[in-house]
Amino acid sequence: MAKEIELERAPNPVDRHVGLRIRLRRRELGVSQERLAESIGLTFQQVQKYERAANRVSASKLWEMARALQTTIGYFYEGLGDPGAVEAAETIGERQSVHDFLLTPEGMELAASFPNIRRPRVRRRILELVRVLAEPEQAEDA
Repeated sequence: MAKEIELERAPNPVDRHVGLRIRLRRRELGVSQERLAESIGLTFQQVQKYERAANRVSASKLWEMARALQTTIGYFYEGLGDPGAVEAAETIGERQSVHDFLLTPEGMELAASFPNIRRPRVRRRILELVRVLAEPEQAEDA
């Protein structure tokens, strides 16, 4: 029963995705939450709630955000996949984990900085390092 209530309170994955895309585009353009909020007639707290998917974005506000962030409405839905396709729970969980990571300051900074590494070999080495660091620690025999 408690788990059902927790699931009901959890943001819808589509709302989380849209919120993340709002944040990514805003950061890509170097626009503050305050400036975006002002341009669409909201408070910065409301923009925060949209980005975290604490609140759903209405169709009219999404349209205004697209205009303010100089993009299409479709941009906010890119990467969601086909709504008619059945998606494995594992894939949904992985996407959720990535979204959670990208909502952290470190995740955003890493996502913004990584494409600036021009040398493919360096990028691969960094990825290898992250994979090794992410492996569960093995119990050492004493």
